Amino acid sequence: MIIDATSRVGEIATQHPLATRVFHRHGIDFCCGGGKHLADACTARGVDADVVLEELHEQLGTHEADEARWDQQPLKDLIHHILVTYHEPLHEELSRLSDMARKVYSVHHDKNPKTLYDLLQVVIGLQKELESHMAKEEQILFPMILNGQGAMAGGPISVMEHEHEFAGQALARLRELTNGYQVPENACNTWRALYHGLAALEEALHEHIHLENNILFPRSLTQLTQ
Repeated sequence: MIIDATSRVGEIATQHPLATRVFHRHGIDFCCGGGKHLADACTARGVDADVVLEELHEQLGTHEADEARWDQQPLKDLIHHILVTYHEPLHEELSRLSDMARKVYSVHHDKNPKTLYDLLQVVIGLQKELESHMAKEEQILFPMILNGQGAMAGGPISVMEHEHEFAGQALARLRELTNGYQVPENACNTWRALYHGLAALEEALHEHIHLENNILFPRSLTQLTQ
């Protein structure tokens, strides 16, 4: 794949997994916004497309051969990877982050009451939404795909993509409320751990949603389990 300003960010991330490191660095949405041309995605983030292209070519000249190309792996292996790498840790991490958000609000709400309250509500809402979302994937969509019924899963996939949009909006709101996860100077250890955890959650969810939106779902709609 020749990468230039007209390349779509989702296709770049699919064919060159290491590119996601550059996208993370600049806050470029390659999951829900994977259909955008690189130039448009860079404009939306206020970054120079030429700089991003230079970084992409430098990044992809390193150890790309060691990165898994999930668009070339069997669907059952991709689903297993999503479940083990993202779903299983996420069930535990969402509870941990919600507990920390409650504690930070309870102890420190007087320092920034509206922001910490809004932050708590977004974290709790995201946990509720993602838990329901993953259950639907694990109990309905993934079994359909594994049974070779992916071509008939257009309805469930459409619902999952819509819910991914909600998750993307929640992540954007979390980034806004935390000023890019910049830990306040007066933050306690729990507050610091919360912000670090939310930053890691954002990165993992971007990878997670990318694998589903840009690889698993399109392949499932057109192929049998292979």
